Amino acid sequence: MADHDVVEDKKRDPRRAAFSSFVGTTIEWYDYYIFGTAAVLVLNDQFFPTLNPFAATMASFATFSVAFVARPLGGAIFGHFGDRISRKKMLVWSIVAMGLSTLVVGLLPNYEAIGIWAPILLVSCRFVQGIAVGGEWGGAVLMALEHAPAHKRAFYASWPQCGVPAGIVLSSGTFFFVQLMPEASMHDWGWRIPFLLSVVLIAVGLYIRLNVTESPDFLEVKESGEESKIPALDIVRSHKKSLVIGMLSTAAPNIVFYLATVFLLSYGPKVGIDRSLIFVSLIIAASVQVVSMPYIATFADRYSGRTILLGGSVVVAITAFPIFALFNTGTVWGVMLSVFIALPIVHATAYGAVSSFIAELFPAPVRFSGSALSYQLGGIITSAPVPLLATLLYERFHTSSAVALYVVAAAAVTFIFVWMAPRGKASDASDHPQRVVEPSVT
Repeated sequence: MADHDVVEDKKRDPRRAAFSSFVGTTIEWYDYYIFGTAAVLVLNDQFFPTLNPFAATMASFATFSVAFVARPLGGAIFGHFGDRISRKKMLVWSIVAMGLSTLVVGLLPNYEAIGIWAPILLVSCRFVQGIAVGGEWGGAVLMALEHAPAHKRAFYASWPQCGVPAGIVLSSGTFFFVQLMPEASMHDWGWRIPFLLSVVLIAVGLYIRLNVTESPDFLEVKESGEESKIPALDIVRSHKKSLVIGMLSTAAPNIVFYLATVFLLSYGPKVGIDRSLIFVSLIIAASVQVVSMPYIATFADRYSGRTILLGGSVVVAITAFPIFALFNTGTVWGVMLSVFIALPIVHATAYGAVSSFIAELFPAPVRFSGSALSYQLGGIITSAPVPLLATLLYERFHTSSAVALYVVAAAAVTFIFVWMAPRGKASDASDHPQRVVEPSVT
């Protein structure tokens, strides 16, 4: 019996829960971002060969954006059952859905083989990826946050966030080596390798996730009988302001992130910068961000997520033009410094506390749904259009300054809506979510 208790204590360890969330989100975001990288490198040729190069690139980016439309649906579905049945079970299903859809992309015949069915199936797989990641973020954040002690909730909730740069390291690293293949081989079959490798990662993620206990906060809700019958409906009825604040708190970090990790891969070669240099810069910068993000989150525990996000918005605004100026030098150090500033400094500052900030806007009975819907609906507005709008702005004005202004505008939006959030430490609100957070934001 004593041995059983020791095992259960280990499963309830907040570090174990946070690590499980980190590994799972790393795998999910790896799967998610290899699609974005492939969209730049090969998907336009493989699945849209009848279009001219610019139109094919735009069609490929549009396919990339399809997932953002699916993500709120995934947030609603996984959030509903995560608030009513189990946080843990939903995370297991999300990683299975992501893994299977990614594997299918790696096995899809191209346009030359099956014609119009190739892009249709590609879009379908991307849609399933969107549903999976729509449930992943909210569940992973809550499993880390709700296992954590009150004074470290922002710190532990940032661990799933670290899965984002870690996924970038894996995806960029994989494609860096794949693109070293002869170009014909890479375009013929090499691009499929990163998608097929996902199977191994999914097996690892499942094993880790199955060895973590259910969220303590969720178990308390079940024991008290306070489950919401229709969480999404309760969010719309009683937590509208929280929903909008959560959605638009992500504008600044999301736009910076997708510019750095997707748009620059397309923009760089247009201004004479080799993609290999961009990949190496992304790998280095994202590796550092895995450490810088939880460090920044510790300040949210000390002060508040609101304070940190307000500061992050200012940082995003004042660095938008310098980041492009450095990148446009075309030098090795200019490009590397540009990406380094964008990810482990700027994005980490604006994004590190987002997870705990959004989660603590909602009481425990609807926290999964509220977090997931806020983050994923915000993604449609702030993330999905980034590669498309940035490409259109550059094509229209022929200067990166137009794209930098886009970043400044996003920073202003985030600042305004985060300013509307409740004041005080997130950890204070999390102790009594229904009594403290709910009345102040609805």
